[in-house]
Amino acid sequence: MVDKISDLTADSKEIEVEATVIEVQDPRTVNTRFGPKQVATAVLEDDSGRMNLSVWEDQIKVVKEAKKIKLSGGYITVWNKNMQLNVGRGGKIEVVE
Repeated sequence: MVDKISDLTADSKEIEVEATVIEVQDPRTVNTRFGPKQVATAVLEDDSGRMNLSVWEDQIKVVKEAKKIKLSGGYITVWNKNMQLNVGRGGKIEVVE
């Protein structure tokens, strides 16, 4: 079942969302325990609202070139009191348009 952005909560897991990519910010380098990695923030929108999505490494190009994506296996984190969507280890991003 596809979730609506407005229905997501801080406890949401195994999220499946189909949404339009509104914006993808320029990637930035962050230091992780696995070394430096590229991360970018994308803004997604469906008919219920908007939410930020964190995309890493190869996912950045996929999301930048898409108009609409389907994300599965997602989860929510809270950063600076704002919820953001993340792709889980077994999750994936598919281009719809």
